[in-house]
Amino acid sequence: MTARWARAAAGGGGAERSTVLTAAGVWPLLALLAGPAHGPARAELSAALGVPAESAAAAGRELLAALDAAPGVRAAVGLWARRTLELRPEWRAGLPLDTHGELTGDVEADLAELNAWAARRTDGMIEKMPPVLAPDTRFVLASALVARTTWTWPFGETLLDPRTGPWRGRRSAGLLRLGPLDDLLAVHSTPYGPLTRLRVEGDNGLDVHLLLGPEDRPAGEVLETGIAALDGAYATTYGEALPEGDAVAPGVTVGTVPSWSTGPTLVVRAVSFTVDADHDLRDRAALFGLASALDTAHGHFPGISAYPLAVSAARQSATATFGPLGFRAAAVTAVAAAPGGAPRTPQHRARQVEARFDRPFGFLAVQRGTGLVVAAGWVAEPPVSPPAAVPAGGRGFPG
Repeated sequence: MTARWARAAAGGGGAERSTVLTAAGVWPLLALLAGPAHGPARAELSAALGVPAESAAAAGRELLAALDAAPGVRAAVGLWARRTLELRPEWRAGLPLDTHGELTGDVEADLAELNAWAARRTDGMIEKMPPVLAPDTRFVLASALVARTTWTWPFGETLLDPRTGPWRGRRSAGLLRLGPLDDLLAVHSTPYGPLTRLRVEGDNGLDVHLLLGPEDRPAGEVLETGIAALDGAYATTYGEALPEGDAVAPGVTVGTVPSWSTGPTLVVRAVSFTVDADHDLRDRAALFGLASALDTAHGHFPGISAYPLAVSAARQSATATFGPLGFRAAAVTAVAAAPGGAPRTPQHRARQVEARFDRPFGFLAVQRGTGLVVAAGWVAEPPVSPPAAVPAGGRGFPG
């Protein structure tokens, strides 16, 4: 689901835009709705999830529990319902609820409560619930997901002034890091050309992978192939095996330089970024299995209530920040139902691989142990303005 959604949301054909999304926040909600659904809505939700409807709720609970137990990740689910809506006890009992509140019908008052929950569960990174409430809303089922990590090797802050590509001449806030090469840089041979992938290690098992494809490839394609590359879909060459030369892969230069050690080094230059996005899942109803469930002429969830219910809104608000010290991302998804000085000369020469992410690129936040993509996104534009000054040490997260 992440790969399909990322390809659709990031755009292509010159229409690329910055975005961030997390299918890990959508999938459990759809799973909790699939079991009590019937008819075409049940079949479509099951197909979108890739699991049988009868076992979907259990799978959704398992995913939420695994996310919440993972280092650097927190997940929660909240339910708010009208007092007059009689929910099936067996469905409500099967929800892994952090909060079970009441909708009063006063949209302003109800929204204040939902906003407070969203802000509390995302540590203030998302201050408002996605706009799903309406006067006829009968219940809201929402998830909140937060992922954060601190880099094992922090970056220093600098300025980037790209000399080529679409960001040419646009000086922006940048990050610089020099460290061991190890297996952090990989180039994948995909059907669409070489794909450069840099793994930036977090200290808690959450890594962020930066993706750079050929300049003419669309954003959605780069993200989709990057996710496939994580599963070993393509032949891979790691940094130490790359040939010397300029542009040996997208954004990658390999050479021999004066060095204090004989071991290979990796130089990374990238923009810092904060990306925010709001998604209306109804715009891609088929992708999420919601096409029939949106039909308000019929009720689709008899396993939730005897009252006929249809999906009236389904949205996600997400944010991600990549800074000198670490990465953080958050998403709230809701489904509503209604009707130092001069250096000495180094003594050695050693291999140096430099990776530059100074044109549009993708990113994936991935749990190292499971390979689960917690968040995915695209950086279409560099930061609006450079920092006023570049300090000797990191300043933490930008913005």
